[in-house]
Amino acid sequence: MTTTERSTHAREGVPDQEQKRVALGYLQEAWAEARLDGIDGDYLAQACLFAAFAEFVTTYGEEAAATFAEGLGTKIRNGDYSLDRQRQ
Repeated sequence: MTTTERSTHAREGVPDQEQKRVALGYLQEAWAEARLDGIDGDYLAQACLFAAFAEFVTTYGEEAAATFAEGLGTKIRNGDYSLDRQRQ
C-alpha cells in the first residue's frame, strides 16, 4: 500500500476532531525530534507556518488563505493558540 492509499484509507470515517488530534501529535513528535537535533523553536515555527500557508494556498487558493490569515490576530488575542488555556 502506498502512502497516498494509506492516508486516503485512514481518513475514511474518522471524525475531523480526531484527525486534528492525531495530526497535532505527529507535528509535536517531529518538533521534539528537531529540538533534540538542535533546531531553534523560532525556526521551526517559521517553517511550520510557511508549510501550513503553502498548503492552504494550494488547497483553497490565495484569496481564501489570505482571508483566513486576516482572522488570526483576533484568534491569537482570544487565546485560541495559548497552550495554557487549552489545557484548562
